[in-house]
Amino acid sequence: MGRRLVLVVGYDDAELLDIACVTTALAMANELGALADRYRVRVAAPGGGPVTCASGLTLLGQVALERAAGPLDTLIVSGGLGHLRAAADLRLVGHVRRLARESRRVASLCTGASVLAAAGLLDGRRATTHWRYAAGLAASYPQVTVDADPIYIRDGDVATAAGVTSALDLTLAFVAEDHGFELSQEVARHMVTYLHRPGNQAQMSIHTAAPVPRNDLVRRVVERVIGDPGGDLSPAALAAGVGVSERHLHRLFLTHLGHPPARYVRRARAEAAAKLLVGTSLPVARIALRCGLGTAETLRRVFVERYGISPARYRAMQTG
Repeated sequence: MGRRLVLVVGYDDAELLDIACVTTALAMANELGALADRYRVRVAAPGGGPVTCASGLTLLGQVALERAAGPLDTLIVSGGLGHLRAAADLRLVGHVRRLARESRRVASLCTGASVLAAAGLLDGRRATTHWRYAAGLAASYPQVTVDADPIYIRDGDVATAAGVTSALDLTLAFVAEDHGFELSQEVARHMVTYLHRPGNQAQMSIHTAAPVPRNDLVRRVVERVIGDPGGDLSPAALAAGVGVSERHLHRLFLTHLGHPPARYVRRARAEAAAKLLVGTSLPVARIALRCGLGTAETLRRVFVERYGISPARYRAMQTG
């Protein structure tokens, strides 16, 4: 098989890291192993001129978007602060739509999903984008099923990545698909990054999901859950701890966090288990006890619900 032609679309105020995650990972794949030069990667820009990235740095386009032609192996649209202007640019969107018809697979990175949606390429599909912009994408394109949780989503021959460094995860998934999991792992090791996070992994940790609840009672319960995931976190115990009824606490959580206390507790315990799986050599059964999940089977069930893979598989992927 010849080299796979990959075209990365940039525009003013694109995110440089989105683009670099793709170009660097594929360049690394070209250098490693017996079969060199697997990918030919080009950055396309409107008019073929330079684009000023969101960071202020200037990136030179290698080919004019208007002159780019297939067949392409992969068409990738970068994200960035300029995504709304790019999505409103009928010429840019039209060329993305044209090139998509000439590509084996199509992808967007971060807010680049807006451009794919404007081109109609996400209609009837499930897609993700950066969690901060997910609500706006869903409101602007109701024909797209937006899921803000995973770091990337594959729906047929179209893929969408959540934000910034998730571009690297999606690129590693492409390398694994094209040339095998072993090469993608080797690329990850050389880049000193995660050994290929699964797409179902959540974008945000419960510890970084913003904002902190404004309601004092909810905030106190959240602090208790995060501080002691192995403790008694039953609805009755949590409600009693802040002096309200279970029903009232349930309503407060729905209002301020969007889900009930029990779901929040499961998520916190899964994330506590994930940290122990990577940071310790404790057996799964011990981790289950320390995180308040009781048994290894309960941990497995909650973990699959949260991350889409088993605890054992997660540990193997993160520790190599």
